[in-house]
Amino acid sequence: MNPVTSFLVLVLVAAGLASGYVEHQLYLGIALIAAAALVAASLKMANVWQKFVILRMGKLQSVRGAGLFAIIPVLDSVVAVIDGRIQTTAFNAEQALTKDTVPVNVDAIIFWHVQDAEKAALAITNYREAIDRVAQTSLREMIGGSMLAALLSDRKEADEQLKVEIGQKTAPWGISVTSVEIRDVAIPEALQNAMSRQAQAEREKQARVILGSAEAAIAGKFVEAAAVYAGHPWALQLRAMNIIYETTKERGATILMPSSMVDSLNPSAATLAFALAGNDTLANDRASESIAALASKTVPAAAGNGALEQGSLPRPAAA
Repeated sequence: MNPVTSFLVLVLVAAGLASGYVEHQLYLGIALIAAAALVAASLKMANVWQKFVILRMGKLQSVRGAGLFAIIPVLDSVVAVIDGRIQTTAFNAEQALTKDTVPVNVDAIIFWHVQDAEKAALAITNYREAIDRVAQTSLREMIGGSMLAALLSDRKEADEQLKVEIGQKTAPWGISVTSVEIRDVAIPEALQNAMSRQAQAEREKQARVILGSAEAAIAGKFVEAAAVYAGHPWALQLRAMNIIYETTKERGATILMPSSMVDSLNPSAATLAFALAGNDTLANDRASESIAALASKTVPAAAGNGALEQGSLPRPAAA
């Protein structure tokens, strides 16, 4: 009973009792009490989100909306009060097999509202229970027709598919489906471990491919550097010296260096001559200068050493 009807009934009952006991007007008191009962049975009030389905002698009389309205107590009856607000129903599917025969547990939720109160009250016995059953059935059908990978990755497509399927089944009942959302897809733990290992293997494969591409690029750069060093030996020596500096700039570092590497950093005149062999004239001039220098150093050394001339050699004594 709504507050307005309760207040009117209370006033009429109080007035009837007062008339009967205080003023000794028994008939007036009985009439007022009867009026209170009539008001209680006939005056109804619907909230803004409610729809009252009224039957008169077994036939549909009307569907009343928000506000106060009256019915005929004996002839009319309210068979259903429909809530027109958006409702939520949670449903799930346990151990449902996917298309690739993987058992999964799926939890979902559906948002719906009653669009036609007359159909919801007269076309089906319990529309709330029917929505739950239809949602579970549609969910299992969707899981059975989907691969596990698609079910895990394409959630939005699965939600849209469920919305369309459930909406088509509930439309004759006057119920409109707003949206369907899959909350969780649970798979067996053993399968989770296998999928984790597979993902790890795929990432390792991708990392090795990237590393191989990097090695190929580095090798190409080394080939280009070798071509540059081949035409410029001094550049190679400067690079070697820079490498030695980089390795010895930290304090307390001890570097063991092969003698061949040291020799390569201090090339002889012959090595430089071969390196500059592209200029024949320059090579010949440098060779002549080297021979002249060696000759000038040899003659004074022989003279200043008290060397014996051929004429001053002692002769053997005569017999």
